[in-house]
Amino acid sequence: MKLKVTVNGIAYEIEVEVEEQERPTLGAVVIGGGAAAPAPTTASVRATSANAVVAPLSGAVARILVAEGDQIAEGQVLLVLEAMKMETEITAPHKGTVGKILVKERDSVAGGEALIELA
Repeated sequence: MKLKVTVNGIAYEIEVEVEEQERPTLGAVVIGGGAAAPAPTTASVRATSANAVVAPLSGAVARILVAEGDQIAEGQVLLVLEAMKMETEITAPHKGTVGKILVKERDSVAGGEALIELA
């Protein structure tokens, strides 16, 4: 390969040998893999009634602050869930009576699982 180089205003023509280097090539690209797709999984959640207070997220029941038969006001804290070292207060959606408590303290619950049924 011939190059023109100028040094201090003087032009020089230089012939340079360039060694061809092998360029690495990419291996095969596989999209989706050749293995069978994993079987879909299912999560089981207890059925809820229209008057159930449900867990907004997965976690563990830290404290239950009401008992069956208690009269409750709208917005009253019914229980506390703990998820990832954070506590979430679960409040009553409306006034009423606690019908049945479906969980115990330290129970693990899934998001959408019924916690308390209101009467």
